[in-house]
Amino acid sequence: MIIGVPSEVKNNEFRVGLTPDSVQVIVSHGHTVFVQAEAGLSIGYTNDLYIKAGATILQSAAQIYSEAELIIKVKEPIESEYQYLRNDLTLFTYLHLAGDPEKAKKLISTGVRAIAYETVTSADGSMPLLAPMSAIAGQISIVVGSYHLLKHNSGKGVLIGSFGDISPRVVTVIGGGVAGTEAITKATENNAFVKVIDLSQNKLDELKLQFGNENMEYILSSPENIKDAISVSDLVIGAVYVVGKEAPKIVTLEMLKNMKPGTVMVDISIDQGGCFESSRPTTHDNPTFLVDEVLHYCVTNMPGAVPLTATQALNKVTLPYILELANQGIDAALSQNIHLRNGLNTQNGEVTHPGVSEALNK
Repeated sequence: MIIGVPSEVKNNEFRVGLTPDSVQVIVSHGHTVFVQAEAGLSIGYTNDLYIKAGATILQSAAQIYSEAELIIKVKEPIESEYQYLRNDLTLFTYLHLAGDPEKAKKLISTGVRAIAYETVTSADGSMPLLAPMSAIAGQISIVVGSYHLLKHNSGKGVLIGSFGDISPRVVTVIGGGVAGTEAITKATENNAFVKVIDLSQNKLDELKLQFGNENMEYILSSPENIKDAISVSDLVIGAVYVVGKEAPKIVTLEMLKNMKPGTVMVDISIDQGGCFESSRPTTHDNPTFLVDEVLHYCVTNMPGAVPLTATQALNKVTLPYILELANQGIDAALSQNIHLRNGLNTQNGEVTHPGVSEALNK
């Protein structure tokens, strides 16, 4: 199979679809890999490293897309890339179609067969290709949240944690999945008081076993409980994910009126439309905005801030699926592996994933 790796073009996106090590493995199976010139240069993956791994370097995205049968990316194509998509091409990447319905419809109209990392499943019900980026985003949420709490960043002017007899600052994490759990871990390591909110009592019980009761509060999700928790919080992390669907708006505009000025909200769910009603997508160049004096951080590619770590983590989980698609052929691989087939979002101008279809029709 002919596999293409174009450069990422989203704002401040320095990750790359395949590492040289992954290319070497794929080529050893008899496949051809084309990599766009300098696609991985910003994280130390030079053209020479790709050539030594067995790849062929092509200069332009147009060449990559026209030659390839299977495109491996990290982020969803943006509008400048739609011209390269076609119905005999397969795209394997993060898509998050529910996060931007209008752009999603344009992408779908190209006819491209698109398999989304974030809806590929596993036998235990987890999302194996979403998990590593969720984990990274969860860790980053505490880093950027802490940074933006600094006074010169329009934050409260506090440090997460406790100092001597000073009471610890409060972090609320909404959603106890992979991203939320990583955020909780980092918050507890910084000696914060952590309020954990989730819809599932079973999930809260699991988290209680993991983190204990010291400086922790476990709260069953309801509008009133969310309102009460965020009103006393310094940092609020939104980590809600519903497979393929637009994220539910669990923090309303009305709730913001009860929050203290300078509170920071980090919306990890922004790729899926955001779980705060006040959220809108931002970039690493301009990551924050204020609503009712509450600072919002809504960067749509948070793991792009650590592109080398993120690329390596992503390749560890995507490579087996890429080999499956290449070795068996796209149709056979999708037919034989229901979990990979759950990743199929679009084909021949139609939406094939029920959750995505529901989100876009709504």
